Amino acid sequence: MDLTINKKKVSLPEHATLKEAAEHLHLTAPDQAVAATVNGRLRDFDTPLSQGDEVVFLNFDDNLGKEVFWHTSAHVLAQAILRLWPEAQPTIGPPIENGFYYDFADLSISDTDFEKIEQEVDKVLAENHKTKRQEFINKKEAKEAFGKNPYKVELIDGFTEEPISAYSQGEFVDLCRGPHLAALNKIKAFKILKTSGAYWKGDVNRPMLTRIYGISFPDRKRLKDYLTLLEEAKKRDHKVLGPALDLFSFKEEAPGMPFIHPHGLIIWNELIALLRELQQGDYIEIKTPAMMSKELWERSGHWFHYKDNMYTSQIEEREFAIKPMNCPGCMLFYKTATHSYRELPLRVAEIGHVHRFEASGALNGLFRVRSFHQDDAHLFMRLDQIREEILKLIQFADKLYMTFGLPYKLGLSTRPDKTKTIGSDEEWEIATNGLKGALDDWGHSYHINEGDGAFYGPKIDIQIRDALGRFWQCGTIQLDFALPQKFELEYVDSDGTHKRPVMLHRAILGSIERFFGILVEHFSGKFPFWISPYPVRILIVADRHAPFAREVKEKIQKAGIRCEIDDTHESVGKKVRNAQLLKVNYMLTIGDKEIENRTVALRTRDNVVHGEVSIDDFLSKIVEEKKTRALLSPYSQG
Repeated sequence: MDLTINKKKVSLPEHATLKEAAEHLHLTAPDQAVAATVNGRLRDFDTPLSQGDEVVFLNFDDNLGKEVFWHTSAHVLAQAILRLWPEAQPTIGPPIENGFYYDFADLSISDTDFEKIEQEVDKVLAENHKTKRQEFINKKEAKEAFGKNPYKVELIDGFTEEPISAYSQGEFVDLCRGPHLAALNKIKAFKILKTSGAYWKGDVNRPMLTRIYGISFPDRKRLKDYLTLLEEAKKRDHKVLGPALDLFSFKEEAPGMPFIHPHGLIIWNELIALLRELQQGDYIEIKTPAMMSKELWERSGHWFHYKDNMYTSQIEEREFAIKPMNCPGCMLFYKTATHSYRELPLRVAEIGHVHRFEASGALNGLFRVRSFHQDDAHLFMRLDQIREEILKLIQFADKLYMTFGLPYKLGLSTRPDKTKTIGSDEEWEIATNGLKGALDDWGHSYHINEGDGAFYGPKIDIQIRDALGRFWQCGTIQLDFALPQKFELEYVDSDGTHKRPVMLHRAILGSIERFFGILVEHFSGKFPFWISPYPVRILIVADRHAPFAREVKEKIQKAGIRCEIDDTHESVGKKVRNAQLLKVNYMLTIGDKEIENRTVALRTRDNVVHGEVSIDDFLSKIVEEKKTRALLSPYSQG
């Protein structure tokens, strides 16, 4: 029979399986063919193939390949735990962004148990069990198999489809939709990372479980590299650096809601200034209320989907909610006037302050908060304007990310099952072609996420890559057919008829708080000069040098650059160490010699001493450095 495998035509015997196809193509090494799709769906390796099938083999570097690899590894972890603690009750164990976890009831462990667990995992892997799928024809049959575990029974009761599948490896059997690795010998490196408590189904009123996090790889080098990355990430942890640099803090009186300190606000204001500079001339900016009525959120649909994550209040017998997103407020703004086709595209920006309730266990510094700001914009346009507007948004994102030296990758998410979407086939086709056309015009590579769009429109996702090679989802360009329809938005076309505009949601930083945290870790607290909270610090040798230091400070400040004086009674060496802890870009020491020559002794953040320099020469260089938003110091280039 003839098939297409990884976009190439291949002939195989009738009813050959995926495993046989992989062997035919010599894709059996540990880091090859860890998963496969047949006609777009993930399948197990014992799946028989048919004439005309389209097969794609996935390795560990593919996202779906990692998902299968780590899901199987979660089952290996559970198998090892049950061998060591037979009384434990396994609940769920999904793959996550980096590795996997498994939650257990009736289990108490600490990090002193990690080595013992890993040794048992090694035994399971050495046995190289084949993974096997089995199906229960109905819930009753599944409950008979898992009836001793109330958590599995609850999961089974919640399933909407039958038959119900499970996977076994040796003596271990677990509910799972699969697929899994064909055999456990693909897993060559395994590490327990940490343990924590987690409520069953994330509900604080349900039992507390023991969650064990782990990660695995098809070779030991990748594990070693990953652990090295974790060590470097610890040094850059924004939850440690932020308070140490006096940028932000969290208080028990407002959990999950950051306090931005004066030096942190310097960075914040520079971010906002950059955004507004890039938007200048093309956007209008608005500010909408933080709290609006229940009726608005019902109309937008958020009440039905987000109510549990919204902060609500009763006022004069009416129910209100603090906004979890900015979109509905912008819809009301659009409706305050009649719009002509001549106004389109209309680009409306807002730095919107939103609140979403997140479980306390999910909070994570600035990365996951309850109170945050979004650099939202809503663009209203005609269908024929989509391609041009998308290209402008990509260019906008490129300018912003490149200012910070952040490379990025683009993804296009297309229409899901059409029975679950709104909008006509023609609208979806025009919209998707518009997004795709803009990406093609941009001329850089992008990947397509088939069927991963929202029910209300296709989208472009932008993931930035930091200094450690980690990807972060920040930017989104989302086309929306739903809100213009729900709010009955219109414009008057050239022929006098009323038509509905197409709308684009645009966020480039996403959560500004989260982007702030990413920058802290990306630069390891060593911010470029233009955005640095500590750009210049003057260190005086003795009190008699203070008047000249104030003169130099005034001159620097008049040039629009922040400057501080360390006039404490510490030694110069201690002042230098204190400045280095704060990641000060430039340290200017003033003593008798500098006063006599009317110069400063320059030391840079990388601890290079440049000796005496002219104040005017130093000032001209740093003014240019700030103006151009340079990533590198002129003093670091030789």
